[in-house]
Amino acid sequence: MTDPAPFMLSPFGLPPLSALFLAFLVAGTVLGLGLLHRHAHHVRRHRDAVPQPFAGSIPLHSHQRAADYTVARARLSAFHAAANAGFVLALTLGGGLQAMHDAWADVLPAGGLAHGVALLASLGVLGWLFELPFALLRTFGIERTFGFNRMTPRLYLADTVREAALAALIGLPLLAAVLWLTLATGALWWAWVWAFWLGFNLLAMVIWPTFIAPLFNKFTPLADATLKARVEALLARCGFRAKGLFVMDGSRRSAHGNAYFTGLGAAKRIVFFDTLLDKLDADEVEAVLAHELGHFHHRHLLRRLAVLAPASLGVLALLGWLAQQPWFFSGLGMQSADLASALALFTLVLPVFSFPLAPLASHWSRKHEFEADAYAARQADAGKLVSALVKLYRDNASTLTPDPLYSRFHDSHPPAALRIARLQALQR
Repeated sequence: MTDPAPFMLSPFGLPPLSALFLAFLVAGTVLGLGLLHRHAHHVRRHRDAVPQPFAGSIPLHSHQRAADYTVARARLSAFHAAANAGFVLALTLGGGLQAMHDAWADVLPAGGLAHGVALLASLGVLGWLFELPFALLRTFGIERTFGFNRMTPRLYLADTVREAALAALIGLPLLAAVLWLTLATGALWWAWVWAFWLGFNLLAMVIWPTFIAPLFNKFTPLADATLKARVEALLARCGFRAKGLFVMDGSRRSAHGNAYFTGLGAAKRIVFFDTLLDKLDADEVEAVLAHELGHFHHRHLLRRLAVLAPASLGVLALLGWLAQQPWFFSGLGMQSADLASALALFTLVLPVFSFPLAPLASHWSRKHEFEADAYAARQADAGKLVSALVKLYRDNASTLTPDPLYSRFHDSHPPAALRIARLQALQR
């Protein structure tokens, strides 16, 4: 007897999965737009007064510039969120993905390796084309208006060509390997794909600093002997070994400043943006680095991997089960039911169904930031970390007055006032 479940209709006359998908898509989009509206309104309402903790260190014009920058970014994000909902809907229930599947089936055997690679690669290209106008508006509109963008159209085009070449040289073989595993390893293909994907990501962490990042930026050893000696002393106190200390030409593309660790194992390196070194004194650079070392001390990367690795295995196991269910395909606008189509559908709809997890991920990230701050206060001068953060808030036009609900849902870092208050408490 045929299983009647795939043909059952919801009270709205749609298959249950279609109705559930639409409900999540609408709810997530409405919630996202509502949070962005709240955020922009809250920032505008506090635009004309610098919050008391920053009144002596950030001038009003800088605070107002940050507010205007935040509102401009929120408006673009709202437009992007609404357009993205339409884009996902067009590809799923609108039949766009099925049309792409059928177009490639005219020239390649449907369900085969080449057809699957072509379908997934086409989806990637289409997604890039969808994102391109928003990236251009962000880079050459908002970032340029507020004095952050230093990217020329020529450099933007060169970056795009390099990214496309990397996608072809690495992405296409990667797609082919994943699809080959799905076809060659039987019912437990998802476990093989998970192991392969995990191994690839670990390998990428090793080779990225040495082979990939230099294609886009210039990395030079830290030349300031005094600063280098202080950094090396801090690393020794914290028990951290790095392959090198490097300065990246971030000013070539943006005025924003930053610092980060990259690599894995013996390939670990510390990278400072040249814009960061231009803005901070040696004590402040040491304090910022101590914060980053706090993430290492508390094993935040390993703790995240310990959660994300089994979670991704569970997600792939779910996909392995869904790929065998006809209602998964029909409920999301597909008549074809091959594994490449399942991967494409899952990629499109997973963010729709997982948006309720965003506040949990943000809370976890903010907790890690507080832990890293506390470690920095033990290894360096907490007051210098405060002054460094204030400078970065000011120079990066970071809002000092985010909407609390928006911040809880989206922000990976604590609000400025709360973060500074905790650091000041650690000074006492």
